[in-house]
Amino acid sequence: MSGPSPKLRVDKWLWQARFFKTRSLSAKLVTGGHLRVNGQKVAKASHAVSVGDVLTFPQARRVRVVKVAALGERRGPAPEAQTLYDDLTPEEKPVPKAPGSDGKGRPTKRDRRNLDLMISSRLED
Repeated sequence: MSGPSPKLRVDKWLWQARFFKTRSLSAKLVTGGHLRVNGQKVAKASHAVSVGDVLTFPQARRVRVVKVAALGERRGPAPEAQTLYDDLTPEEKPVPKAPGSDGKGRPTKRDRRNLDLMISSRLED
């Protein structure tokens, strides 16, 4: 018979896994009610997570879904932090650009002159 599985505060784990720059930012996300652990909303930063839990939360205009693979002992470098979770976030399809927009923005003065020359040459013909 094995003992209880080790657990860690969810705000601390999110900080150690480098999803948030500070622990207070991760706590603010949790207390704001924006985190789900295994599909259940969590409102306390002291909620304990263990290996195998699935976390769902918003980050940088997208929803992240991660599975806890390990509990960290410290906030180490990024390669070490990436070993703490498995990313289950579905890939987003790229949004096509608006038709007729080449991404250049407004035409420049040179573009307008060339357009005027082209229009005037068509009118003369």
